[in-house]
Amino acid sequence: MGPEKPILYNFAYSSCSWRVRAVLVYKNIDFTYKHYIPVEESVAEYRQLNAMGQVPCLIIDGQTLTQSVAIIEYLEETRPDLPLLPKDPLQRARVRQIVEIINSGIQPLMSPGTAKIVTADIEKQKEWQVYWIEKGLAALEVFLAGTHGKFCVGDELTLADIFLVPQLFSSRRFGADLFKFPKCAQLFQDLEHWEVFEKTHPTRQPTGA
Repeated sequence: MGPEKPILYNFAYSSCSWRVRAVLVYKNIDFTYKHYIPVEESVAEYRQLNAMGQVPCLIIDGQTLTQSVAIIEYLEETRPDLPLLPKDPLQRARVRQIVEIINSGIQPLMSPGTAKIVTADIEKQKEWQVYWIEKGLAALEVFLAGTHGKFCVGDELTLADIFLVPQLFSSRRFGADLFKFPKCAQLFQDLEHWEVFEKTHPTRQPTGA
């Protein structure tokens, strides 16, 4: 009997979940899709898998992994075929800088959960989200001027692109104007129809329609 198929607990429209789906598909790792939205009646049970009660959560190789960056780095290190990090150390650092701008500088601050803590006013929540999205995208726009080719960093698909596409999709959904950021917008237009992103797109997931 072969190893058990990995199980991914995720939510279709979660950009963090989409990153992991994309890496699994890109690396041809077959997995079981588990749709999960943290709700009060189920979160206590789910916290046994992920103490933060968040998605994504990947069960693989007999282990439970949480946090999208940690999951993706594990996949990159244990399944090195079809690499998503450049060989050159400086280029790797450039990729990781983009990853962190998105993962630490944009996504947590635009989270609905964060916005609700800041204010109960729905319109002010939207303003908060768009402010932090556009602040982060402005930084990315400057950074990409020195790194991008066909992709975020050079001419090969990397983790920078895996993080960028879901982020820009979410940014647009939350009301950000991508046309203010032409390099980001062009990369999004060029990449969103790549097979790895089309297959893992939120609207193509079992509960993402």
